[in-house]
Amino acid sequence: MPLSRVASEWLAAGEAAVLIEVSEAQGSVPRERGTRMLVSMLRAAGTIGGGHLELKAMTQAREMLRSGSQAAQSLHLPLGPALGQCCGGAVTLHFEHLHPRHLQSWPAQASLFHLQLYGAGHVGRAIARLLATLPVVVDWIDEREDEFPRSLGEPTWPAHIRQCVGDAVEGEVRHAPAGAFYLVLTHQHDLDLRITEAILRRGDFGFLGLIGSRTKKQRFVHRFEERGIAPALIDRMICPIGLPGIAGKSPEVIAVAVVAQLLRLR
Repeated sequence: MPLSRVASEWLAAGEAAVLIEVSEAQGSVPRERGTRMLVSMLRAAGTIGGGHLELKAMTQAREMLRSGSQAAQSLHLPLGPALGQCCGGAVTLHFEHLHPRHLQSWPAQASLFHLQLYGAGHVGRAIARLLATLPVVVDWIDEREDEFPRSLGEPTWPAHIRQCVGDAVEGEVRHAPAGAFYLVLTHQHDLDLRITEAILRRGDFGFLGLIGSRTKKQRFVHRFEERGIAPALIDRMICPIGLPGIAGKSPEVIAVAVVAQLLRLR
């Protein structure tokens, strides 16, 4: 869940919390300037890097809550000398009681990539679960409404995972922005073929991944050649999908390999 959404829910529930932000970062540090986390007396959300640094920050935040002090605080820490961490840099942390005004000025997090994910089967679900935790935009598309999981341990899926149901789903290809990523892994080879052809004919994709074996790829390549698609475009189609070297055929392992591949390419 995005940290801004956590902040909104805690405020709505009246849960007192401290907002911790990395206000300065010098040298080798675990997280960059602007990284935030939230700490209440019972919970914490987000991370400023873990380890002794985060433990010390949480201790200070909870002391602010216990004491009732409303003044903002700062803490400068050389990570090696002060905390014994192997990072050689230094950070300055800023502490404030969480207030509704923070939501109005919450920094927008840039999306890593825009993905059209075709298929809500086992692999599609596993990929969507991973992407639900990342700052990305996903159009998750399938003809079968019942295949979409209703939740992810929460009342709804996060807003950046946008589920789309309809017939002739290959028509959705035209709605993606230039440079978008595409993953095609539906329940039917002929549907995979239609979607992949639409993406190739559009031509401005940043990544096109097709689930399947090398045999499937060769069959598709032959079809596309017969239909006059440029060889240079066909060569950019990735099949099988997934970062090489990650072995396993379970949906969860495939999902890890595929998301790693997207993150490396973005």
